[in-house]
Amino acid sequence: MQFKLSLATLALATLAVATPARRNIPASSCTGSTGALQCCDSTGQATDPAISKLFGPLGIVVQDVTGLVGVTCSPISVVGVGGSSCTAQPVCCTNNSFNGVVALGCSPVDINA
Repeated sequence: MQFKLSLATLALATLAVATPARRNIPASSCTGSTGALQCCDSTGQATDPAISKLFGPLGIVVQDVTGLVGVTCSPISVVGVGGSSCTAQPVCCTNNSFNGVVALGCSPVDINA
């Protein structure tokens, strides 16, 4: 019994070390050439069924999407002035040409940095 507990502890520790932590990039590094700051209601992977069903009407091919996908997004205009102008998911996205329905190629940002 003690061996099983030790093995389980070792497996969890290995998983924790092997899983990279997602780090937020500073908002100041999200510029016109790297993307645009967006405030999205949620983010997820393109393969998530709730997200991928939004792609069909927009003509987006799921297999072509890399990075996070922002859902129901709007631009963030004021950053770092006494707090956040986004109460949801602040992200930097490289493709925002879908009228806020989705934003592609997103990375989480720290809007206070």
